[in-house]
Parts: sequence; C-alpha cells; structure tokens
Amino acid sequence: MPYADSRRILVTGGAGFLGSHLCDRLVARGDDVLCVDNFYTGTKRNVARLLGHERFELLRHDVTFPLYVEVDRIFNFACPASPIHYQYDPVQTTKTSVHGAINMLGLAKRLGARILQASTSEVYGDPEVHPQTESYWGRVNPIGFRSCYDEGKRCAETLFFDYRRQHDLEIKVVRIFNTYGPRMHPHDGRVVSNFIVQALAGDDLTIHGDGSQTRSFCYVDDLVDATLLAMDSPAGFTGPVNLGNPAEFTMLELADTVLRLTGSRSRLVQRPLPDDDPRQRQPDIGLARSALGWAPRVSLEDGLKETILYFRKLMQA
Repeated sequence: MPYADSRRILVTGGAGFLGSHLCDRLVARGDDVLCVDNFYTGTKRNVARLLGHERFELLRHDVTFPLYVEVDRIFNFACPASPIHYQYDPVQTTKTSVHGAINMLGLAKRLGARILQASTSEVYGDPEVHPQTESYWGRVNPIGFRSCYDEGKRCAETLFFDYRRQHDLEIKVVRIFNTYGPRMHPHDGRVVSNFIVQALAGDDLTIHGDGSQTRSFCYVDDLVDATLLAMDSPAGFTGPVNLGNPAEFTMLELADTVLRLTGSRSRLVQRPLPDDDPRQRQPDIGLARSALGWAPRVSLEDGLKETILYFRKLMQA
C-alpha cells in the first residue's frame, strides 16, 4: 500500500543492478524517486519501465561532483561493484566511493536528510574469521588490485560515522554480500553471471582455483527488503549490518547447479585464482535478524531459475 506521507527519495547509482530494483520498490510503495546515475555500469534499460512514471525522475550525474537537489532521504548506491568494472579505472573507483560519500553526506547534512550507505562484504577482505560478524575489522590488502574498491568502501564507512559523531547526522550503513538476480550485467565478471552466460552460450565454465572456495548468494528481492527495513529502522540504529544469505556454497556446487538448471553440457575449466580473492565469504546475519526482523527467503535454486530466465531472454534478444 502506498505511503500516505510519500517521501522524495534520492537513489544514486539508481540505474544499476541493485539501484534499479530499489527504485522499483520505492515507486511501487508510493515514494517520489530521483534516480541519479552516470551510466558507467548502469543502463537506462534497467529503469525503462519507470520512465514516464509520475513519481520517477532520471538524472545523469556523477556523484564525484556536488549535487544540489531537495530530498528527504538518500540511498547511496553509486559505485561499480564488480572487479572487471572497478579495476578498469581504479582511481575513479576510489573517487566514487570517497568523493561520492563526501558529496552525499554534505547534501544530507544541508537537508537534514537520513542517508544510507551501500557498503560491502569486501570491507572484510580475505577474512580470518568465519562467518563474518559486524565486529570483525577485516583483513584487507591496502595496495592490491582490489584495494580501490575495498578501501574506498571502508573509507566511506569512516566518513559516515564521522558525520554521525560530528554533525549528528542520521546514517544507516549496510554491508551487502554477494547478490544476484535479473538485471545483472552479463559481462560484469561476477561468478553467477559468468556461469549462467557461459552455460547458455555452450562455453566452458571458468573455475578459478580448485573451486573449493565458498560464497553466499542473496537474491536481489531479499536484499531490497532488507535495505528498506534498514532505512526505516529507528534513528538510533546505524549499523553497520550484514545483509546477505548465510547459505554457503563452493564454486563447484554453484557451477553444477547452473549446469543442471540450464541443461547445458558445458565443461568446467580451471584458471588461477585472482590476486587477493577471498577463500571464504559468509555473513553472520544475527544482527539483521534481531534488529530488522529480516532473513532471506529465496533459495539459491529458485533465485537462479529467475536469473537464468532473464539472461536467456537477454541473449535471445
């Protein structure tokens, strides 16, 4: 049901994979949405169904530059999130995380608006603690190929909490673990999209290392549910809070599931592990359960079926 007191909400990175799903949900519940994106990885196709809607507005803008608008709440999702994209221009990636956070926090401070930062499980690096709780400080290489993203997001979290302490700003910080679903970029280099695209094309599925490394995969609808609950939580709850599905799978298990669901006869081929690639990644979502009353509902198999259907249609088109 639409809100009786609809809010004007800014979503940076709103034409990206996660941002576009968030825009869908905000418009559907009755909010006025200003979607901002520079289309580095986001596409107009992701928000095509919203174009022309009376409660949706699309603006091309790069968050490394200040933005002067009037809104009630801000979701800061602007930043390339896949290794291929964030390593292509690592300096710009760091600027997007750090300068983007500064600009959005400055806007929130001027407006007295509540602001949510889409942080990442990458702040934990290659963890020595398993599963990862929010109290774990991480094990991150500060000078590696992934550092532009990992350290950029860590610095953004620092800025958010310093604005909270120094300016009493209402902040929310969510640490997003591997998320998948329709509208993923087919060439973003992430394992779910890689496997599905390769399987549908009949190409070999690329396994890095021996395939025993693990990840936890959260379907996008579950992630959006949790993000909205975090933003709407009481002012005293800031996070950071882990958002993800704690069910853990090896890369070999994921590959076998994708092959079975697509009916593909593709082979598995091994490649060396990328630098600083984590061996394990699994969220402890105890805080999300207790503070937000949230837990994921969509199984990996059900989520993969929807994602495969999306990529099948995309590749046929």
